[in-house]
Amino acid sequence: MTDTNPASAADAQALADAVGKAMWERDNATQALGMTLVRIAPGEATITMPVRSDMVNGHHICHGGLIFTLADSAFAYACNSYNQNTVASACNIDFLAPARVGDVLEATAIERSAAGRTGVYDIAVRIQGGKQVALFRGKSYRISGEVIAGLAAEK
Repeated sequence: MTDTNPASAADAQALADAVGKAMWERDNATQALGMTLVRIAPGEATITMPVRSDMVNGHHICHGGLIFTLADSAFAYACNSYNQNTVASACNIDFLAPARVGDVLEATAIERSAAGRTGVYDIAVRIQGGKQVALFRGKSYRISGEVIAGLAAEK
């Protein structure tokens, strides 16, 4: 989401930062997998995850479910960045290349559409600084409530 008003854009970024911090503090799954929230902005997020030896499957490549989880986490931070409780209503992933132990995966989520209660987000998963591993598309649905209760929502 692009805003031409600098004050409004700064407020929206401050809100996204606060939401990211609040979500991170209670996001045990993402933390347990060694992920790091690198960046959050209105409708966007980037999260990294190192591929550990306990994350590979019988082919010695990163388990697809863990790549999906990384993409889903970036999706969650991006679509909740406006402080409106938002969940996934559908998502799909295309695996393009393997990731291996020692690789650091980076998932970048970008809002493509938001209208009413729904949104569409594209998430690219890459080996940090390198090739693309997966493409994920998530559809979001806004439910009642706020990530940080009582804090103004932007959108």
